[in-house]
Amino acid sequence: MRVRRSTLNVIPALLLTFVLSGCGTTTPVATEYKPAIAQEGKDVIWIPTPTDLAERMLKAANVTQNDLVYDLGAGDGKIAILAAKQFNATAIGIEFNPDMAEYARKNVQRAGVADKVSIITGDIFKEDFSKATVVTLYLLPALNIRLRPTILEMKPGTRVVSNTFTMGSWTADQTVQSDTGHMGYLWIVPAKVEGQWSLKGLPDFGQGATTLNVKQTYQRFDARLHAKSGDIQPTSGKVTADTMSFDYVDRTGKRRSVVATIEGDRLNGTVSGHPGVVLAGTRIP
Repeated sequence: MRVRRSTLNVIPALLLTFVLSGCGTTTPVATEYKPAIAQEGKDVIWIPTPTDLAERMLKAANVTQNDLVYDLGAGDGKIAILAAKQFNATAIGIEFNPDMAEYARKNVQRAGVADKVSIITGDIFKEDFSKATVVTLYLLPALNIRLRPTILEMKPGTRVVSNTFTMGSWTADQTVQSDTGHMGYLWIVPAKVEGQWSLKGLPDFGQGATTLNVKQTYQRFDARLHAKSGDIQPTSGKVTADTMSFDYVDRTGKRRSVVATIEGDRLNGTVSGHPGVVLAGTRIP
């Protein structure tokens, strides 16, 4: 079969056109998103928590396999992943930046903890994290304070740990420090004990039923004991999770310690030096 010379001259031009048009329609290869330290976020810049501090924060919060950890502002997913991988907890991270959230999800997959860690793309001020038993933060103080009312409404005993920044007037229950000098803070959500309580069984304090009037400030409180006989005594104490404790001086001059468990509007407790006494109380409406 013969091909005319004029046709042979056309073939190279056709080939060149095909090659050039093919180059022009090649789909570019997408590059994976990678965050940059100090990049701008919704309310803060992104700086990852040092691993040694993250470990100590989670240890201070006594994280176990029974916990549900919420990391507010999850970033690259480090803390949520660490909670699952090292402490065997279930963890949920909330991250506002969709690209960062997807990057965190890939890190979760790479770490092999996708069965225990979820990353939500969302706003920490709109998402519901009320079921958390542990909350982790690395936010500015103003944001911590903005979250504070929500956190204080959580179940007593919920542990909250923050990298670097505090909760304003809510003093931390514990501070932690990493080997690199970074600071973390732990708070334990206290039960609500403010108000008047009618106590039965408080030994050696006046006559008849005793009223405990409590003024609470976070995990601390000031109170006054009022006996029906007229005896009055100021005291103060602390609330740790659902347990309140305070001292009083009985009529023999001995200092007694009260430890009581709060269950809504009821309390049950013990008094030092009186092993047979069961202290009971109800909140007065």
